[in-house]
Amino acid sequence: MNKTVRIILIIVAFLLLAWVLKYFKDANSKDVVDYKLEEPFYTSINMKAVATGKLNPEEEIELKPQISGIVDDILVEEGDIVKKGDLIAKIRVVPNEQSLVSAKSRIASSKLSFDNAKVLFDRNKKLFDKGVISVQDFENSELSYNQAKESLVQAQNDYQIIRRGSISGGNAANTNIIAQIPGTILEIPVREGDQVIQSNNFNAGTTIATIADMSLMIFEGKVDEAEVGKLEEGKEIKVILGAINDKEFPAKLTFVAPKGKEENGAVQFTIKANVSIDSTTNIRAGYSANAEIEIESKDSVLAIREALLQYNRITEKPFVEIMNGDNKFKKENVKIGLSDGINVEITDGVKEGDKIKVWNKASKDNEDKDNEEED
Repeated sequence: MNKTVRIILIIVAFLLLAWVLKYFKDANSKDVVDYKLEEPFYTSINMKAVATGKLNPEEEIELKPQISGIVDDILVEEGDIVKKGDLIAKIRVVPNEQSLVSAKSRIASSKLSFDNAKVLFDRNKKLFDKGVISVQDFENSELSYNQAKESLVQAQNDYQIIRRGSISGGNAANTNIIAQIPGTILEIPVREGDQVIQSNNFNAGTTIATIADMSLMIFEGKVDEAEVGKLEEGKEIKVILGAINDKEFPAKLTFVAPKGKEENGAVQFTIKANVSIDSTTNIRAGYSANAEIEIESKDSVLAIREALLQYNRITEKPFVEIMNGDNKFKKENVKIGLSDGINVEITDGVKEGDKIKVWNKASKDNEDKDNEEED
């Protein structure tokens, strides 16, 4: 029995020894981990700010009636090009009944005063011709007559304005809405038969139509407070429209807001720029747009891809891993300069020709893929 146990123990020991030897052999025979390497290079770096906004006409006005009434006729459509002085719409006046009755009453009262003044004037004229009354009495009666006549005319004019909208409104009883600038009809928010309210000190009035000069367009957008301090009025920028991605439009910065507004936890500043539009491009008001503003640029600087940078968790300072010997790397602190989000300038810590480790190791599959792309 003891002999059998010894044999079993010896066999187990041999098996364990064989497993240990195989384990160390496999561990030592593993391929050395290869990492992709990149070198610093010289390039130009442009730091840009991007402002999001819209493209709007520089000159845009709203046409409003000067008297309340009903839209009787609209003579243009949205998109039509009009000249200054063109007729846009006609308003039919619907008089207020109370105002109309009051105007009639004023006419009647003024008529009575006029008739009485006329009788007195005619009588005093006869007496004056006979030398019965003095010149002063005659002139006083003549003045009263003329004042009564003027009051009657004024009362009649007020009645016509209330009833027809103008003194010489005629049978059509319309007031005309005229284009105040040449341009394109952007919007007609009313339809024939709609009631409109006049523009006055207490009411903005109903908009009949909106006209804009589409040849003069401005970009209006917002930039973050971290970038606004580097902007200057008069700076040349580029505007890219959401509807026309394949074309850039030159623009000049004309306004940077002196005060920002907080939006979603960030302070935003409004900017405006005059955009140069060529005559061959069909532009519409309200296009979404992005403005690219070059803040700072440097030519021929030593740089690396920003993805190669690592940061110390404690000091938060950047560093890279540089090859030092056979597949060995050392950490090297670096000083960085200008960055465009892809490449970053290196001012200290890396020199031309250094082999910089890429974070992710290159697997055999990635190497095969790279070889296929090179072929």
